[in-house]
Amino acid sequence: MSEPNPYADNNGRGQGGWPGLWEAEHPWAPPGGPEPTALAGGSPLVAIGDITVLNTGQIVTPSGTLPLRGAVWSAMDLSRTEERVPPYAIVLAAVFFVFCFLGLLFLLVKEKTTTGFVQVTVVSAGRHHSTVVPVTHPAAVRHVKGQLRYARSLSA
Repeated sequence: MSEPNPYADNNGRGQGGWPGLWEAEHPWAPPGGPEPTALAGGSPLVAIGDITVLNTGQIVTPSGTLPLRGAVWSAMDLSRTEERVPPYAIVLAAVFFVFCFLGLLFLLVKEKTTTGFVQVTVVSAGRHHSTVVPVTHPAAVRHVKGQLRYARSLSA
């Protein structure tokens, strides 16, 4: 192998297993890639969609920074869970129906699918911001509502 290994440690620069393209495009950057930046001087306590609550008593949204004290939080569950017979169960019921009537038991198989989103709104200092969080499972709805309860407790 006469060619250098592009996945080597890169002489202490970059991450092992990564060719170091980020450093090549940004020679002014410190070794190891981009550094995480602090949001408005604080660290995030909770992030719900694009709404972030900081430990400095601020709520950071794409439309600006809001004060945390006295913020009103609300959530609307716009998801739905459907239950249906999966296609493989229909095929198995049809195939085994020919051999015996026990194949009809495959029609008792059900699967649940959850689609939709939870809309979260925060109102503070006369301004409001709303975001939607997609959910694919009922537990994801409970998770978003748990984050919302935590944000409410911080606002009190």
